[in-house]
Amino acid sequence: MAEPAAPLTGTLTGFARTLRAAGVGADHERTQNLLRALRHLDVTEPGDVYWAGRLTLCATPDDLPRYDRCFAAYFGGGKAGRQRAGTTAVTRHTAAGGDGEEGDESPVAPAAASRAEVLRHRDVAGLTEAERAEVHRMLSMLRTGRARRRSRRFESAHRGAMDQRRTIREALRKGDVARLRHRTHTTRPRQVVLFVDVSGSMAPYAETLLRFAHALVRSEPRATRVYAVGTRLTSVTAELRHRDPGTALNEVSRAIPDWSGGTRLGEELREFLTRYSARGAIAVIASDGWERGDPALLGTQMARLSRQAYRVIWVNPHKGYEDFQPLTGGMRAALPYLDDLVAGHSLAAYEELSERLAHA
Repeated sequence: MAEPAAPLTGTLTGFARTLRAAGVGADHERTQNLLRALRHLDVTEPGDVYWAGRLTLCATPDDLPRYDRCFAAYFGGGKAGRQRAGTTAVTRHTAAGGDGEEGDESPVAPAAASRAEVLRHRDVAGLTEAERAEVHRMLSMLRTGRARRRSRRFESAHRGAMDQRRTIREALRKGDVARLRHRTHTTRPRQVVLFVDVSGSMAPYAETLLRFAHALVRSEPRATRVYAVGTRLTSVTAELRHRDPGTALNEVSRAIPDWSGGTRLGEELREFLTRYSARGAIAVIASDGWERGDPALLGTQMARLSRQAYRVIWVNPHKGYEDFQPLTGGMRAALPYLDDLVAGHSLAAYEELSERLAHA
């Protein structure tokens, strides 16, 4: 059979990336299996596409509801191609090329999927209200992984360092040393401290960044802290813990007193580092670097932050463009102390940032 056409391949690999961002195990091998399966099916049939993806891209039962949500969001419409006949219909689709009974069907439009893929890479500052709402809906499904670090606590293990206390206690209870006990350090998610610039120059991106912050908080509520920065430092972590993104953003709006003002990031980092700590955390600063305060002060505080944090990542919405140069005073002051300078202008950029946090 012929290979799927290049535009279709791009659409399906984009769908797989969306699934991975939502926490589905749609890795490269599974994506290739999907492409191979669709060589034998009719890609204009919604049931064929739905079941081929469900059977090849999902790794665990927990993936199934996420797959359904992403399929509906990416291709448009409901859970296209769900079969009333259950497993028998799935088998017929796989073996006979999709002749099974279909119910609840809504058409899968390749053009709609292509538009969704294009939308992933569009600058959110240039989107219409409807397009921005669609990006926010896809962002709400983002399930962010988190790199783990060793904690001070221990747990029982089959190998590793000997657990002397348990070994001796068991020997005293039984009268002899029947078995050596071992232990190993437990792990926990590495903390992320996210600073979101809500000044006037960041107005086109601030809401989308806060929705990304909501996804981070929802995924790891105990290992994520979020602060709005403008002319003052405002913690918005509690507000972002609300399950519904819209309600969370409304609460954040009420909590931030300095929307669309200036940026005094150096002063706010100094306040944070005086009152709190980022020790061992991944510090993420989302800003365009238009510093209204003293850039030298920002440089000093960035040096302090880099000594504390495990990693410092700066997210600049303008980094996504080829002609970007870090020429603002804030960017020049911060640049020597950054581990990463990444884009922050599109859904795809936020998905890449999420992947970076998962493997930092």
